[in-house]
Amino acid sequence: MNEPLYRDPAAPVRERVRDLLGRMTLTEKVGQLNQRMYGWHAYRRTGSGHRLTDAFRSEVAAYDGMGALYGLQRADPWSGVTFADGITAADAAGVADAVQRHMVEQTRLGIPVLLVEEVPHGHQALDGTVLPVNLAVGSTWDPDLYEEAAAGAGAELRARGGHLALVSALDLVRDPRWGRAEECFGEDPYLAARFTEALVRGMRRAGVGVVLKHFAGQGSSVGGRNSAATELGVRELHEIHLAAARAGVRAGAAGVMAAYNEFDGLPCAASRYLLTELLRERWGFDGVVMADGGALDRLTRLAGDPAAAGALALAAGTDLSLWDDCFPRLGEAVERGLVAEATVDSAVERVLALKFRLGLFERPYVGRPEQPSGVRKLSERLARESIVLLEHDGVTLPLGLSLRRIAVMGPGADSVPGQIGDYTAPQRPGSGVTVLDGIRAGAAPGAEVTYARGCELVGGDLSGVPEAVALAASAEVAVLVLGGSSAREGDTRFEANGAAVVSSGNPVGMTCGEGVDLADLRLPDGQSALLDAVAATGTPVVVVLVQGRPHALPDLTGKAKGVLCAWYPGPWGGRAVADVLFGAASPAGRLPVSVPRSAAQLPVFYNAKDHDYRGYVDQSATARHAFGHGLSYSTVEYAAPRLAHSTVTAGEPGTTCSVTVTNTGTRPVRETVQLYVRRVSGGTSWPRARELRGFVRLDLEPGGSAEAVFALDAEVLASVTRGLDLAVEPGEFSIETGPSSDRTRGTALTVTR
Repeated sequence: MNEPLYRDPAAPVRERVRDLLGRMTLTEKVGQLNQRMYGWHAYRRTGSGHRLTDAFRSEVAAYDGMGALYGLQRADPWSGVTFADGITAADAAGVADAVQRHMVEQTRLGIPVLLVEEVPHGHQALDGTVLPVNLAVGSTWDPDLYEEAAAGAGAELRARGGHLALVSALDLVRDPRWGRAEECFGEDPYLAARFTEALVRGMRRAGVGVVLKHFAGQGSSVGGRNSAATELGVRELHEIHLAAARAGVRAGAAGVMAAYNEFDGLPCAASRYLLTELLRERWGFDGVVMADGGALDRLTRLAGDPAAAGALALAAGTDLSLWDDCFPRLGEAVERGLVAEATVDSAVERVLALKFRLGLFERPYVGRPEQPSGVRKLSERLARESIVLLEHDGVTLPLGLSLRRIAVMGPGADSVPGQIGDYTAPQRPGSGVTVLDGIRAGAAPGAEVTYARGCELVGGDLSGVPEAVALAASAEVAVLVLGGSSAREGDTRFEANGAAVVSSGNPVGMTCGEGVDLADLRLPDGQSALLDAVAATGTPVVVVLVQGRPHALPDLTGKAKGVLCAWYPGPWGGRAVADVLFGAASPAGRLPVSVPRSAAQLPVFYNAKDHDYRGYVDQSATARHAFGHGLSYSTVEYAAPRLAHSTVTAGEPGTTCSVTVTNTGTRPVRETVQLYVRRVSGGTSWPRARELRGFVRLDLEPGGSAEAVFALDAEVLASVTRGLDLAVEPGEFSIETGPSSDRTRGTALTVTR
């Protein structure tokens, strides 16, 4: 008997898809568009291993197949999966293969299932290596390093049988009150685009497809409220929120996830403009569009019932559901005439094409793969490179090895869960390095390192402050670890989509993460009181901020001799912090977001429209620390930027910008030279204050100089036209270089017709 064409690996993917589609019933087609089951319900751990559940077998039987299975290996307080009942790295490939074997051998057409996993900052599974959160990754300004880490995380996922990685990459921190700020690479579209394409490249090297979250504009919800409305106009969408998605699509992303928020009155999963006209017709994207968890069920408020809601999303361009009751009723929608079967076919074609491209039909099983190594070292490197020196007096840091008494305090000083962020699996007992651990290991032999928590993460309980004050008073330096935590606990309540449920006005032991938005960005009262009390002892204070969002910082002059921002640096981040504190590593991070003075002055992102606003009467309108800011243990000087040509044409705008950077200090430095473009006149829409369009990192020895050279091509000089295309428009520009967005020097460039 001849094998069907879809089984022929030499046949073109398009022909294989058409052949397979022609053999499918409507029920089987609908099954390929469904991802209804929580993956942790597909197995049970027994005394002899893991077995597939009856619930899984029934779900497969309902459609004689399954498009995708989400979170087979997910472990966290929401799923309830722990080391006692979950899937470890040693067992993962076997369980994945058991799932695939059932799909291949127990369904009529033998179509393998896509195994979809959360990989927000490392695979969210037992024994998965945790990376620093994306906001920390953005602080490295090093996409190449992140590409290596993404490839390592992808290799771990692939060795465990996973095919698709769900990764937040498209959201921007336009309002730091939003609890999911930690999942963003920063506030800037150019920076996010560079990290998004690095993510896709790295994962593809490991044979893993990336589904980019969230498309589009989710970071601009009103008031920083999770899953709330946005007030985005089409121009703001194109100028700010689409660059990362466009870069990810060009790099080869396998899919995008439609965001919860609405655009122009429609939730993104129902927006034909976003998913079809823009993504597919204008950009040529041929991957899949996945709905966010339960998002399609929300459409019933518009459509009237689940079948109609599924038809609405499918017609807009959504291909694959997630945990909803709408896509399972697409067969009914076809029978009722709510959507054509041809529309179902188009979505099924995209899902099948992805399975063929990823090699699922030829290689459905993983067998016994070699476990990847080296990912932990990459996690530590990312953590070390991400640490931003916000302030210092030029004397206290780095801490000298002559110090004999160091006091460490604060709610973030001795907590691995507090430094790994949201969307993380349980860690093995004893794993990780806290900031306290790192300081104890990094201090000179014989040095006394004392510790007091001092206060709780939230609230105003000051009962622990006296102990901390006593330790600080007897020390030569006090390291105060403040900030936030996204650590979920076993008693945390969750929405059906995994977002934490936090009662309004009732602070709990977490201050960030999905579902944990803040109205007030100041450090909690207890932390502020602890800082004031310790500073009052006269002992030099160094503040380390472990956090998932930029907290509003007061003027710390006179209170802190140095301030480091470590974000959530991952399980081994404590060692990275200690390396920077003691000078074993130089601080190299740069802010990917602007740090506000207060929530009342928001927004403070650097690339607002350029209207020369003078500021509020009662406080400054500028950020406490600007986008791109970051100090070192040395001093650096920038010469004026130089252009190869001061006049170019819009049709052929190519020239270069060069700037000489000199290390005028006594220690080596890794300097991030930033290129900004500011449109002074011309163009067809109002310009922004300035826009990042390039950066390069230079390693400079004391007294050394180097040239940073930037190509000024059409991509660098382009702006969004009235037709919402990207093009170089005639006008006057200021080409600026500097160490941050608020410390630039510029030179004039004229673009003629």
